[in-house]
Amino acid sequence: MNNQLKLTWALPPTWLRFLIIFLLALGVFFRFVNLGKKVYWYDETLTSITISGFTKDELYQQIFTGKEVGVKDLLKYQYPNSEKGLMDTVSSLSLDSPEHPPLYFVMARFWVQLFGNSVAATRSVAAVISLLAFPCIYWLCLELFESPLAGWIAIALIAVSPFHVVYAQEAREYSLWMVTILLSSAALLQAIRLKTKIGWVIYAGTVVISLYTYFFSILVLIAHGLYVAITASWRLNKIILSYLFAVSAGGIIFIPWFLFIVTHRSTMSWASVKISVLVLVKIWLLNLTRVFLDVEFSFSNPLTYLIPLVLILVGYSLYFLYRHSPKQAFVFISTLMGVTALALLLPDIIKGGRWSTVARYQTPFYVGIQLAVAYLFATKIKFYVNNQQGKTWRVAIVLLFSCGVLSCATSSQAEGWWNKFHNSANAQIARIINQADSPLVISDSIHGDILSLSHLLDNKVRFKLVIEPEIPKITDGYSDIFLFSPSKTLLLGLKINHNDIMKPVYKKELWEVVKN
Repeated sequence: MNNQLKLTWALPPTWLRFLIIFLLALGVFFRFVNLGKKVYWYDETLTSITISGFTKDELYQQIFTGKEVGVKDLLKYQYPNSEKGLMDTVSSLSLDSPEHPPLYFVMARFWVQLFGNSVAATRSVAAVISLLAFPCIYWLCLELFESPLAGWIAIALIAVSPFHVVYAQEAREYSLWMVTILLSSAALLQAIRLKTKIGWVIYAGTVVISLYTYFFSILVLIAHGLYVAITASWRLNKIILSYLFAVSAGGIIFIPWFLFIVTHRSTMSWASVKISVLVLVKIWLLNLTRVFLDVEFSFSNPLTYLIPLVLILVGYSLYFLYRHSPKQAFVFISTLMGVTALALLLPDIIKGGRWSTVARYQTPFYVGIQLAVAYLFATKIKFYVNNQQGKTWRVAIVLLFSCGVLSCATSSQAEGWWNKFHNSANAQIARIINQADSPLVISDSIHGDILSLSHLLDNKVRFKLVIEPEIPKITDGYSDIFLFSPSKTLLLGLKINHNDIMKPVYKKELWEVVKN
């Protein structure tokens, strides 16, 4: 590394200051606009079950019995209620999904109790939490680059980042994880700079918050440790000892929940499904692009042709960071990105799987990219103010911000998006069912899919839910009988038992029983 360019305390020029304030306002707007419009998908229903205090087994035992139930009966298992308290929420999570620590879910339960249980209200806690990322990334840029200019540009980048906006509108812990990544990183750098006990105590506190937010925070802590070791030239010193003490203290506090993870861990078999390396690479690049530009990949879509330009910008930003940033900044960002990427990529490449294709798991990696891009633009804008090269970079940053704004505006109007692909058809399915006068929905699908659909249906809709291979009895009194995501067992069983015709209505996810 050479030719380091110092950015110390350079403030944004006036035009950029107004642009950043405008983008920040837009970022806040995009996080809250149409908050309840998109499909409340499978993962979000798991959040609702958790904050209600019920377990998955209780849901199946009480609802999937073949008896008629209504929409309100399903919603009962998705909201806080008098039957279950806060400890039931924690217990439910420890049994069903211990890989998701409880901090966010406890916060969400209190939030829903205060502000209501609509989809928008349930999601709004994540949207509010996401706003804390703005001061956190500013602080991190000050610690990394000693540059308010880089900090302001980084704020604008995440404000209109399609990736961050999408997860700010999801009733899961991912926006809180983003905040803890930034907070713990800034706290570590401050502790190293100040060399005080209170600094390391603050860092230890962020370690606890991170671990109790998301299990993959362990990757961030490993990256922090690698950074500390590299900057200390792999020699045991006070900083390394302080880091080990802080992480150990946080880890000890996390042990009770870690035991739940070990004893009740989920199989997550979906992540082991093998896909080709070519498909992996395509998804990796598309996910990376979504940090700045989120478009449907199609050669008929002209915006698709901007993807190579975004990838070139990312590549050049990382090269520029290596050549011109302070050594500590480059080492910190490269370890944050490298540990996350390798931990997810290598198992997929060696054994097969798709852990690395899940964009939210790569959040630390994307944070590193945004920090590198912020440093690039901050440097170019500061050192090339009036010449032609400066004008080129000013146009480039405006175009990059425009990509984010356009992507967020498009996403804000959609009923589904790539992060909710699993239940993207539910909006159309619900419209078909709601058109019937007195519909019955029969299903043996997984609980999350049915709960997702329940948020879109009118109260007139009735359900008969069973567990495969059970076949429910169909009685008279319904204007229309639908099968939602039925198994082959259910389709064949109903056809044999009732001698009726099963007519596909919407793809393979909705069928109608036509009386013979």
